[in-house]
Amino acid sequence: MAMLVSFIGHIIAWFHMQGQFKYEWARSIWFVIFGGIPISICFFYGTRWYYEYFGNYWYVRPIGFGMATFIFGIMTWLILNELPDTRTIICLLLSVIIVIIQLSHLVVK
Repeated sequence: MAMLVSFIGHIIAWFHMQGQFKYEWARSIWFVIFGGIPISICFFYGTRWYYEYFGNYWYVRPIGFGMATFIFGIMTWLILNELPDTRTIICLLLSVIIVIIQLSHLVVK
């Protein structure tokens, strides 16, 4: 559940911040104000559930960072049609590796 709500939160957050460059509705101050509510709820519970499972915040933050970087890269490419350059592709791969390393704890457990 933590991964799912974090994933949803990152997708909504992408539209909240980058949607303004593509969609008129995303430029509305009302979207800015009210869009923050579901984002905050997703990240609040995602962080809580990660922490309850791992018992250590050092597992939580890198997973969130890796997910955010990967989702940002994919959505920016698909929606804004901005192709990543080599440096960005390497960063995206590193973000996936970070998440895999943190989740490898699940396999060892």
